[in-house]
Amino acid sequence: MHADSWALKAKKLGFRSRAVFKLEEILTKTKTVKKNSLVLDIGSAPGGWSELIKALIPSSKVYAIDLLPMNPIKGVMFFQEDIANIDEIEKIFLLKSKFDLVISDLAPNLTGIRAVDEENIFELNITTLKTAVNYLSKSNGAFIIKTFQNSLLKKLRTEMEKSFHLVQTYKPAASKSKSAEIYLYGERPL
Repeated sequence: MHADSWALKAKKLGFRSRAVFKLEEILTKTKTVKKNSLVLDIGSAPGGWSELIKALIPSSKVYAIDLLPMNPIKGVMFFQEDIANIDEIEKIFLLKSKFDLVISDLAPNLTGIRAVDEENIFELNITTLKTAVNYLSKSNGAFIIKTFQNSLLKKLRTEMEKSFHLVQTYKPAASKSKSAEIYLYGERPL
């Protein structure tokens, strides 16, 4: 498989995936991450987004959760667990409503059946959105989620607009033009 320029750049800089540049662009545009940020990375494997947060803001505290295993990252506390069980992870649960940023690059396994895949993506996005709202600081929290352009995107955005003062849509330069992926950003939970 041919590696694109973003993948080559990620490899050259020592990052685990090209996805770091998508997150970095959104973080830069929104000026979201500050010193000593408390960050929750949902669907963290292989770890690129957690890795980027630690590289940009070494003083940040990052908690990561994924069903899949993830190689360790210095300064990142990883839990191999289903997001549905996040309240059972004491170290994360004790920080409920204190996170400055929740990020999610989570995606379900696709079946190839469009209607089924769109519904699975939507349900996972809604679970992630509810988790983010519960774990974010109400005063200054922000949420970044990867989703996909499909028939349920408008419905997801509407749900985000019910949960945040500000909602924006991003299609980062590092996202392949043919890719249906798109990112939603929410600021200051309601």
